[in-house]
Amino acid sequence: MKCLEYPFEGEFLLKKKKSLKRELMEQNENRIVKKIAVLGGSTTREILEMTELFLLNHGVEPCFYESEYNQYYEEAMFPNEKLEAFAPDVIFIHTSNRNISAFPAMTDSKEQVDALLNTQMDKFIAMWDRLREVYKCPIIQNNMELPLYRLLGNKDGVDFHGKTSFVRRLNQRFADYAANHENFYIHDLEYLAASYGMERFSDPFYWHMYKYCMCVPAIPTFAYSLSNILKSLFGKNKKGLVLDLDNTLWGGVIGDDGQEGIEIGPETSMGQVYSEFQSYIKELKQIGVVLAVNSKNDMENALLGLNVRDTVLTAEDFACIKANWQPKDRNFAEIAQELSLLPESLVFVDDNPVEREIVTKQISGVLAPPMEKVEQYAGILDKAGYFETTTLSADDLKRNDMYRENAKRMQLQSAFASYEEYLLSLEMKAIIKEFDALSLPRITQLTNKSNQFNLTTRRYTQKELEEVVADDSNITLYGRLEDRFGDNGIVSVVCGHEDDGKAFHIDLWLMSCRVLKRDMECAMMDMLVEKCKGRGLTAIYGYYYPTAKNSMVCKFFEERGFALHQEENGNTIWYLDISGEYKKQNHVIEIKGDKDE
Repeated sequence: MKCLEYPFEGEFLLKKKKSLKRELMEQNENRIVKKIAVLGGSTTREILEMTELFLLNHGVEPCFYESEYNQYYEEAMFPNEKLEAFAPDVIFIHTSNRNISAFPAMTDSKEQVDALLNTQMDKFIAMWDRLREVYKCPIIQNNMELPLYRLLGNKDGVDFHGKTSFVRRLNQRFADYAANHENFYIHDLEYLAASYGMERFSDPFYWHMYKYCMCVPAIPTFAYSLSNILKSLFGKNKKGLVLDLDNTLWGGVIGDDGQEGIEIGPETSMGQVYSEFQSYIKELKQIGVVLAVNSKNDMENALLGLNVRDTVLTAEDFACIKANWQPKDRNFAEIAQELSLLPESLVFVDDNPVEREIVTKQISGVLAPPMEKVEQYAGILDKAGYFETTTLSADDLKRNDMYRENAKRMQLQSAFASYEEYLLSLEMKAIIKEFDALSLPRITQLTNKSNQFNLTTRRYTQKELEEVVADDSNITLYGRLEDRFGDNGIVSVVCGHEDDGKAFHIDLWLMSCRVLKRDMECAMMDMLVEKCKGRGLTAIYGYYYPTAKNSMVCKFFEERGFALHQEENGNTIWYLDISGEYKKQNHVIEIKGDKDE
């Protein structure tokens, strides 16, 4: 829904929230349902209603548990049958500096202030540790906004007596805890308040009148920021940027102005602005955002622009470049297809509102933020939160290289008479292992991001996967694939459970679309059968639950030799007898088992 995309009008959303919710519930039937427990140190009702709108717009239907006013600590620390029965997928602790029970006094010694800080921190740590142990789900915790006044002026942030200093030290302790504990995330209230404007954000009227720790007009901004963390945890992040060139990555038109005429680099004020934007895009690439070009240009001119002396981005930074004169919506669709990504997982960045309108109207689900002033380009993309980072794996850091290598593989394919010859030419090697501590973050990420090659579309938190590993009745496998062009990283995941020591049931089977039609699914199947046979199991049951995005695997089990066992409302159960001889399906990938390094 356009009005819920950044930049949005908060006042409008507050006024129309009920009608917007009705419309969202009617227009999107393929939502995932998530249970979110909110433990509040201040009033939370309006925050929940706004967060719900943004999550519904991302395809997530939240079910909330809301603590009593300012009972966040008590509900977390004491036996809570209601919360335990709720079984949250995520817990959000909504505290603010209003919940700091004591600040330093001017008569306190440094040792006394340190002890006071430890007391505050120990209270939170005890709460976090208990929640992690009991509920085993991700926790999101606000840090603290800076105080509204500074008793010591500028020295308030330096002197250990200052409230500003105290809050900053507390926030650093929060950050240290987050850095050392998985599935614990900081919602940066300090930054949010500063960005919004501290005096407006923390207007005391709203605290004394309604017990809101922020002004009501700021609630949509707060909720949007919170929803970015939540949708990232639920696998709803975008995956890449498709960028225009002229007047988007540089000033001017390369075809008319030539290399010397476009604005990029330190010599002009606007050239500096475009360089800063390119630097921001380059930084996005470093965290795994896939980059592509969609430009109405001759390819020769596009490459000239990406090769100009002062450019920050070069052709090597892009996984795909489309520079031609066909409609941009067609280019956009082809880019998504070549990258094996859903079009709606890519964000379109173009200075021309007409082109943005064409692409978003022709391709459902694609977002194209308004890019009107180049000085604001980076800020628009950054605050939109398309790529909110909750985990950052080694595979993320080299994702663009993986997609570029994939393009080389596709070019190579046309040189072979048969597809099997092509696959053999790739010299593929797979390492297939049981889940381990090093692989779990990436596996968790895959379970929450993979939509197309995902047979059951089950989502797991890392804690849930740790429990799967700890249960001896489960079989877990992940596959890493490499070839002569490079390492694709972890690309496939299978896990499931035994049933009475006779059959194995597949709870999850997914694969990255980067390696489609490379026979990795055959290699995983062979290893799964081997593991099952090693346990004396005689049958495997597979499950396919159709969604709007996974139709590509509707015949997967049939292709692997399974027989249809049961069908109901489109959901299918498949059966494979492995009591006799099993004929291996993979003939092109060299396999290293789970004991190989």
